[in-house]
Amino acid sequence: MAFELSTEILEYIDKLIPRYPEKRSAIMMILHAIQKEKGFLSLEAQEWVAEKLELTPIQVREVVTFYPFYREKPIGKRHIRVCRTLSCALNGSYAVCDRFKEAFDTELDEISPDGRVTVEFAECLASCGTAPVVMVDDKLYENLNDEQVEAICNKIKEETPANPKAGNTDVS
Repeated sequence: MAFELSTEILEYIDKLIPRYPEKRSAIMMILHAIQKEKGFLSLEAQEWVAEKLELTPIQVREVVTFYPFYREKPIGKRHIRVCRTLSCALNGSYAVCDRFKEAFDTELDEISPDGRVTVEFAECLASCGTAPVVMVDDKLYENLNDEQVEAICNKIKEETPANPKAGNTDVS
């Protein structure tokens, strides 16, 4: 099956590329757009970008694998990133991560059995002074304690329908 994008994304990409002095400079914006539509960046997507920008596939892979916000495998409907760098670790981020894993009956870097979440560690969420911190999708939660983590889990469960057919898909 050939890699396909929506007409909207294709038009966006075609308008985006001429805004840069060199085609290759549009790579990150194109990768973000594809990931937003597809949920992750498959090898086929990366090869498509390479062809579109007249790059080699390895040049695109270098970008995808360097930046932690690009994903190469599917994730749950909600993305929970727990900071594990020094400030957060010293303030309990590993225990916070364990609470998320327990609440959703999942392991790190897996899609929970109900399809709701993927829990992973992040190297830094740039909020050391308010540790421990967690990012759920694009929202940052700071100074977390047990009650706040429980409230976040409950909110996710209320807002995000379970998909029992999701299964546990390893995304590491």
